[in-house]
Amino acid sequence: MKYYIGIDLGGTNIKAGVVNENYEIVATSKVKTNLPRPAQEICDDMADCALEAVKKAGISLDDVVSVGVGTPGIANSSNGVVEYSNNLGFVNVPMAEMIKAKINKPVYVENDANAAAYGEFVAGAAKGANHAVCITLGTGVGGGIIIDGKIFAGFNYAGAEIGHTVIEVDGPQCTCGRKGCFEVFSSATGLIRMTKEAMEENKDSLMWYMKKDDGERVTGRLAFNAMRAGDKTAKEVVDKYIKYLAAGITNTINTFQPDILCVGGGVCNEGDPLLVPLKALVAKEVYTRNSEKNTQIVIASLGNDAGIIGAAFLGLAKQN
Repeated sequence: MKYYIGIDLGGTNIKAGVVNENYEIVATSKVKTNLPRPAQEICDDMADCALEAVKKAGISLDDVVSVGVGTPGIANSSNGVVEYSNNLGFVNVPMAEMIKAKINKPVYVENDANAAAYGEFVAGAAKGANHAVCITLGTGVGGGIIIDGKIFAGFNYAGAEIGHTVIEVDGPQCTCGRKGCFEVFSSATGLIRMTKEAMEENKDSLMWYMKKDDGERVTGRLAFNAMRAGDKTAKEVVDKYIKYLAAGITNTINTFQPDILCVGGGVCNEGDPLLVPLKALVAKEVYTRNSEKNTQIVIASLGNDAGIIGAAFLGLAKQN
């Protein structure tokens, strides 16, 4: 049995996993990222975390084929350098070289959203597709694109920033500097913002009472929960959120026409109340609505494991 190491580098945690050739995670390890601090220290911790996972798996490094890392930011997959990551404070960090100094195996580095998309492609909801797009609805809107089985990153390794396509000119400010980005409306952050705005306009909304169940916090679940309880304001928030999400997904389908488009992130736990109206809107708006074949929209299936599994097989992605 061959094994591969996948490392998911996040702003809060470093997670490493040993994955077998059947795409199964057999052991994991986790440490805090503890930002801000020097890149060398973080890369040393990534290597140590990976070695701890190998130890937990009961195997030796001789059984490991390669190491892959999914990192925030612009990752040059040809030389393993993280050219820029605002979240990590990295500029031209030779990540592959630093990790290889402690783990003498081939090391591959890729953007974290691309790695997660590749995980869904090889082992998750996009398995069997030739072309796939994965969109993650989290703090932002992450994107990963697979074309003919290969990760698409653009000539400068900064491609697939689907969240920073504008769907409302002069809309709300985005962290990227533009206004009205897909991310502003369709991230969990955007949903929470729209929920708060609606609550301020409607002081009699049931959401004011229901937020007590979340410790007085407004979460991405609140509008959906209140909608299910019959609150009209909450339904307006959910309808508005789905309308914008459908617009961004329709734009993506019109551009890439993938076999499968996966949607992931905590918002997707809402299931049918999100997915059914979303699919109906996209089917009505997509350019190929009269075609015999259309993109299948599915919920991502690997959850938090997608990043580790996708990173583990980045060496395979390079060969394809």
